[in-house]
Amino acid sequence: MDIIQMARDLGTAIQQDPRYKAYEAAKEKNDSNLELQKRIADFHALKADINAEQRKPDADRARIQKMNDDLRDLFMSINNDPDMVAFEAAREGMDAVLDSINFIITAAANGKDPQTCPDTPPEMCSCGAGGCAGCAGCG
Repeated sequence: MDIIQMARDLGTAIQQDPRYKAYEAAKEKNDSNLELQKRIADFHALKADINAEQRKPDADRARIQKMNDDLRDLFMSINNDPDMVAFEAAREGMDAVLDSINFIITAAANGKDPQTCPDTPPEMCSCGAGGCAGCAGCG
C-alpha cells in the first residue's frame, strides 16, 4: 500500500474516533451559540480598541485600565461558558490524540520501532522530559 494512501486512511480513522466526533460536536455547538459568539466578537473588538488607545501619544491610562478590566471580565465569561468548557475539553482530547500520532510517526522516522515506542511524548508524561526510564511508565 502506498504511504500517502495510508496517511489518508489514518485521516479517515481519525474522523471516526469518538474524540474527533466529540470535538466536532462541541465545535458545532460553540459555533451555533450566538450569545457566546457575540461575546467572542466583543472580546476581539475590545482588544483592538485597547491596542488602538495604547498607541495614542496621549493615551488615557484610566480608560485603558477600565477597558482591560472589561476585557478580563469578558474573557472569564467566555471561558466559563459551558459550551466553551466542553469545547476546550474536547479540543484537548483531540490534541492529545494528534500529539500521540505525531510522536509515533516521528519516532518511526527516526528509526524507533513504532510498535513498541510509547504513545505519549516524554515531555507530556508525568515522568518529565527524561522519559519513563526511572518510573513505571506512562498511562
